[in-house]
Amino acid sequence: QVQLVESGGCLVQPGGSLRLSCAASGSIFSIYPMGWYRQAEGKQRESVARISGGSTNYADSVKGRFTISRDNAQNTVYLQMNSLKPEDTAVYYCTAEKAGTRYWGKGTLVTVSS
Repeated sequence: QVQLVESGGCLVQPGGSLRLSCAASGSIFSIYPMGWYRQAEGKQRESVARISGGSTNYADSVKGRFTISRDNAQNTVYLQMNSLKPEDTAVYYCTAEKAGTRYWGKGTLVTVSS
């Protein structure tokens, strides 16, 4: 089984930057896709970014501002967030896909406010 632990969420100002980290344990390998979702208060959870092999995908709302990356040696995936907007405020969840099963972290709260 896979365990995912996010970190890095905090209060940031509009226009600021933040990097989220997700540490994976269990038995996750670089061939398994990983990604980030977010869920704002009262809204449905949405996909933000995904990395599979050397390919990345982003939601239109974050393209050019967010970057997903992966450190396979440390089993860690990152989400670099730049030019943050108030609408980016949400709980951000790390995900991993293994053997047809999606695993979720507990989430980390990002609040963008002045």
